[in-house]
Amino acid sequence: MKLLWVWVVLPFAFAQLVTAFFDFNETELSLIESLEYGVSKINYNPLMVGLTLIHTAGAKGAVCLDGTLPGYHWHRGYGSGAHSWLIQLEGGGWCNNIRTCVYRKKTRRGSSTYMEKQIPFTGILSEKAEENPDFFNWNRVKLRYCDGASFTGDSENKGAQLQFRGQRIWLAAMEDLMSKGMRYANQVCFYLRL
Repeated sequence: MKLLWVWVVLPFAFAQLVTAFFDFNETELSLIESLEYGVSKINYNPLMVGLTLIHTAGAKGAVCLDGTLPGYHWHRGYGSGAHSWLIQLEGGGWCNNIRTCVYRKKTRRGSSTYMEKQIPFTGILSEKAEENPDFFNWNRVKLRYCDGASFTGDSENKGAQLQFRGQRIWLAAMEDLMSKGMRYANQVCFYLRL
């Protein structure tokens, strides 16, 4: 009789476990995360920051793989952080041959046409002091990656219509940010987000 009881209860418990797994949703995950990390996604609306294209870049040949203008997202600093800058260099790996670079130029990693027009600034880019106590009021910039070689190249492949202009993109972005106040910076921190 006890063995029969085990065979009745065990399938029922397993069915409940499977049902719970499939019913597990984002809200429940957020509640668990809030307990573990002290942060909840419930009613969380991150700061959305628009894409700024560098309009002076084209004249300098500072263009993405497909020839479109490069860009960045910038949220202006204030208070004690007004003259401090945090620059996040977007990562994304290199395209390592013509075929992969031709493919990449039709993605956000090779063309500003495909970049998100707005992105959430969270984590180290957040404007919330409780989430980002060190940099919340700094000028925070995410420099978008679209050259295929981590801001280092300066060549082209005319046959494949590819522009490898990362070095020029870097210089054009720094010049543009300098004109927006970075030249008055007391401190600047660069980091690569892989």
